[in-house]
Amino acid sequence: MKAMIFAAGLGSRLKPITNKIPKALVKIGDRVLLEIIIKKLIDSGFDSIIINVHHFANQIIDYLQEHSNFNIEIVISDESEELLDSGGGLKKASWFFTENEPVLLHNVDVLSDIDLSKMLEYHKKSGSVATLAVRNRETKRYFLFDKNMQLKGWKNKSAGEIKYVNEVSETFQELAFSGIHFIEPELLNLITGEGKFSIIDEYLKIAKHTKIVGYDHSHTKWLDVGKPESLKGAVNLLRQLNRK
Repeated sequence: MKAMIFAAGLGSRLKPITNKIPKALVKIGDRVLLEIIIKKLIDSGFDSIIINVHHFANQIIDYLQEHSNFNIEIVISDESEELLDSGGGLKKASWFFTENEPVLLHNVDVLSDIDLSKMLEYHKKSGSVATLAVRNRETKRYFLFDKNMQLKGWKNKSAGEIKYVNEVSETFQELAFSGIHFIEPELLNLITGEGKFSIIDEYLKIAKHTKIVGYDHSHTKWLDVGKPESLKGAVNLLRQLNRK
């Protein structure tokens, strides 16, 4: 199975740590984020991964070479010249996903004990072109879903902005995105954005005519390792995950 790890971000929220290293190589205890995610994917059955890089790209490339690519196929999607955001990054890497099977997309800075096999099974049964891991948590931005967990909109509470997929005829539940999603290769042909753009905007456009669903994993452990103050919590979470 194939996966993409989004590791090209500047890691602005983790400054000053990321003034000298990329976010992907930030340490959680004695391990780096990229290693943690790669090994989680390997344990879940993934054997072919593409990783996008931008900020201190050579450090990530050297790290992977030093670890013999963890003995699986790992390919680099180089965004050194321009950071393309999630949508542009996925589009640039789309050549890698040639087989007719679901693809996992995973942010490098999220830790969780989400069962990717169960999420994949849910995705396949849903008949959707994309399944977004979401949970009930406090944040500024939310996806909006109907009672069948079908994507119907997006809300930015801090900016007072709401985008609906279609006409509003019911009350939708607000769930926060977890930075983990499965997509069907056919979704890549539905993306219309060019250059630098967000995959979120594409999902909202595609959901107007194609099914996209949410996978609620509120019962699992999850953490966004995006700020220095979250690193201590990440160490504790990693200890809990390692005990399982």
